[in-house]
Amino acid sequence: AAARRSILLAACILFFSLGLLDSSLVLKDSLLPKGALNLVAHHKLGFIRLRGGSSHEAHEQGAGESYEEEEEEEESNDVPEDAPEGCPGTTSEMAGKSSTCVGCPNQAACASGQSSAPDPAIEEIKARMSLVKHKILVLSGKGGVGKSTVASQVAMALSGGGNVTGLLDIDVCGPSAPRMLGVEDMDVHQSGSGWQPVWVDENLCVMSIGFMLPSRDDAVVWRGVRKIGLIKQFLKDVNWEKLDYLVIDAPPGTSDEHITIAQCLNQTSNVGAVIVTTPQEVALLDVRKEINFCRKAGVKILGVIENMAGFVCPHCGNSSEIFVPSEADSVQGPSAVLRGAEAMAKKHGIPFLGRIPLDPKLGIASERGEALKNSLALQSLQSAVQNLRINCKGNT
Repeated sequence: AAARRSILLAACILFFSLGLLDSSLVLKDSLLPKGALNLVAHHKLGFIRLRGGSSHEAHEQGAGESYEEEEEEEESNDVPEDAPEGCPGTTSEMAGKSSTCVGCPNQAACASGQSSAPDPAIEEIKARMSLVKHKILVLSGKGGVGKSTVASQVAMALSGGGNVTGLLDIDVCGPSAPRMLGVEDMDVHQSGSGWQPVWVDENLCVMSIGFMLPSRDDAVVWRGVRKIGLIKQFLKDVNWEKLDYLVIDAPPGTSDEHITIAQCLNQTSNVGAVIVTTPQEVALLDVRKEINFCRKAGVKILGVIENMAGFVCPHCGNSSEIFVPSEADSVQGPSAVLRGAEAMAKKHGIPFLGRIPLDPKLGIASERGEALKNSLALQSLQSAVQNLRINCKGNT
């Protein structure tokens, strides 16, 4: 059976390479080993390009099977892709010894304990990341607080100061970095030194799964294992070269992506996190969870940025509070009562980088993929970035 499946996979790769086989058919073929579609796509394009299910017909006919197949694949993170049904997992005491292990190509490795050896990708990540001076995770407990806007503007501001900067978008299901840096129509290419990031200018480059989608409207319907694999590839296989800063835009929350990036980068040096929030308590509730996550994961918090902190009228200059700052952590400051994110940061003993007000020009700049200029929010952004630079130097 194993030989028959290997022959079938080889035939699929050949036909796919010649353009004779549609990837949606591969997706629906239950005879293929798990992960076959990724293998075929990798052989075809030199990197993971998401071709499966690009047509409406493929979505309608294959979505059920692909989702089911992926659910089976990810029931346990320690089950190899080519393992038989009922695999106890590589970390189980029965690994390589169970009756279901008979005939499995991994049986000898599992029985000997080789399968529980350290992940070889970590060493590759350490080597690649050794060329990056500062790694900055941009996190948010709550979605919709402007994290990706802040991440992209911070990356542009850092590069504008003459520092070579990279922006890595690990929000696999909602990639926005290509749009926010104005390079949506660019492609990722592969060379002998790895995947080449897209260069926005001589000091700024970006990598995102958004460059790999056949259409900007295509959904990435992945769960944990595949996201984890892609994030590791972004860290070890992208030719980042020598960077002063690598800004990493993560999705909201504290899930697979965050655990993976923290575990991978904790093996390197000069890693820190910036947490983005809005002033109100409903956002700060989740920010406190993010702070707790960073402490458990061993990631130093470089500071908190309070985004959408008031609206400054471009006509009269008066400021209005659109989101009322939380008073849950209110504390008396030198001249006034501190509220919102600043009060929370003080209570938890972490740096407060600054506030960025709501400004229509900031939204327009992000939509156009441009750095913020001539705006009421510009001074606030520059101040927050300067504080971030100082904290990064203190994290070396």
